[in-house]
Amino acid sequence: MQNWKNLLGEIGDVETFDYNYMREGRKRPDPLPQLISTHREALSETRERHASGSTILIGKSMGGRVGCHVSLQEKVAGLVCLGYPLCAMGDRTKIRDEILRALSTPILFVQGTRDSLCPLDLLEKVRAEMKAPNFLHVVEGGDHSLRVPKRQLQASGETQEHVDRGILKAITGFVDRLNLL
Repeated sequence: MQNWKNLLGEIGDVETFDYNYMREGRKRPDPLPQLISTHREALSETRERHASGSTILIGKSMGGRVGCHVSLQEKVAGLVCLGYPLCAMGDRTKIRDEILRALSTPILFVQGTRDSLCPLDLLEKVRAEMKAPNFLHVVEGGDHSLRVPKRQLQASGETQEHVDRGILKAITGFVDRLNLL
């Protein structure tokens, strides 16, 4: 996330935090209510430091999912999910879409075409049924971490940095669009 913190810092103030289980070196995440509470606490502390301006929650995988839950309780201008974990453990029959259907906050999904935790066909079905304004940036060849295989990058003459810059451009466009909503 440090790379993303640096990139996103080009368009605004960025604060990062770790959930308790991460700080304690545990592999198993805390229960969802505890994750939400920790996320809300970090948001509150951030708002104390940066009193003015809009807040956009950006999270990778579970952090994006928890950010969606937080947005039901806290006013935020938008959500950006980098690799949303739509399918629990990659199982297409265990879809985590209830929170997405409950959202009213505008959201940008940044998804790789090789992400087994969020098959694009399933995401498209959910997006069509969402009431919140929602947008999608597809990373061709990207996995759940939005990494593109070196062979594919070499064939296209790109680097992962080019891919990441494309993602940043999509996020910047989304933030600009929020000012119009």
